[in-house]
Amino acid sequence: MHYPVLNKNGEIIASAVTNLDLHDIARAAKTYGIREFFVVTPLKEQQELVKKLVSHWTDGTGSRYNPKRREALELIQLKNSLTEIIDHINNTGEGCPKTVVTSARQNNGSISFSNLRNKLKDGKSYILVFGTAWGLSEDFIAEADYLLEPVMGSSNYNHLSVRCAAAVIMDRLVGNYSFSDN
Repeated sequence: MHYPVLNKNGEIIASAVTNLDLHDIARAAKTYGIREFFVVTPLKEQQELVKKLVSHWTDGTGSRYNPKRREALELIQLKNSLTEIIDHINNTGEGCPKTVVTSARQNNGSISFSNLRNKLKDGKSYILVFGTAWGLSEDFIAEADYLLEPVMGSSNYNHLSVRCAAAVIMDRLVGNYSFSDN
């Protein structure tokens, strides 16, 4: 989600799309069996950039050079807003999806990873929303059905890139856990 997000001063902005985020989140999404990866920006120039980058890897030279990358980037769909995503999912006949937003900040009332992992088994549609820049706006977060607990490391530093946070969260929510002592 590139809008509405915050800048370092707490002002609502539209953030820039990055090539690395597109590639890395799409690859993680494909790895974890996510059906669609929506990139949301209302900025026309950013939309054109996304289309150009994705097209290179899905239809252009990149699709022949790296077919695995093509498979991942084919998951990307460009939208102007969360409303467009919800409409898209409703139009597939899956019903109105629940929205789950993420934040690096501790918040009262957030849902735990294990609780959401269990909810995902109910067969309903969920949209997992990641903010860019300095996170999603407070008003946007307040409109969500759920706020996921933050990813916490073992230090006080907590400022993961969106692509790292997305990979960690996907693993915690839908990863295949069969650990052994070997």
